[in-house]
Amino acid sequence: MATTERTLTIHDVVSSEPPVAVRAATGAWFLAVGAGVAESVLGAIDAISDGSMPAAAIVAQVGFRAIVYGGLFVVIDKYFRLGRNWSRHLLAGLLGVVGMATLLIGPIEWLRTDEDFGAIDLSPGFFAFAAIRAIHVTAVITAVVLMYQPDANRWFRAKRRR
Repeated sequence: MATTERTLTIHDVVSSEPPVAVRAATGAWFLAVGAGVAESVLGAIDAISDGSMPAAAIVAQVGFRAIVYGGLFVVIDKYFRLGRNWSRHLLAGLLGVVGMATLLIGPIEWLRTDEDFGAIDLSPGFFAFAAIRAIHVTAVITAVVLMYQPDANRWFRAKRRR
């Protein structure tokens, strides 16, 4: 005679708290967006100091980026962190694919076309930007990997059933 009883495992218990992988991915997403904000600030400072962009264009760029970064903070905090599965896929697509492409296309294009490494301006600004970009790229990769870990998958699936 078959029985419907089974032993519960730790994976059957749904906590209101997200698993470590989701909490760490949330932190990595916040770090990635924060790095994007820092890159934008450095870019605006650079554009103001060298006069390469009109003031109206800088203001428009800052306004647009403020809206985008603000929206990402809301998606991460109010939807991803609370287990909305659509937000996980949105972040993976927007930041993990499109965002990563925008982060890497400039350096790849420069490496492909410019063979003069002596022309690099090794200023403190260059090193600050390079460090922030490295943090940004690492945070995005880390967040994407973490948010698709088995514990995260189970948690998002359980949240969907509620």
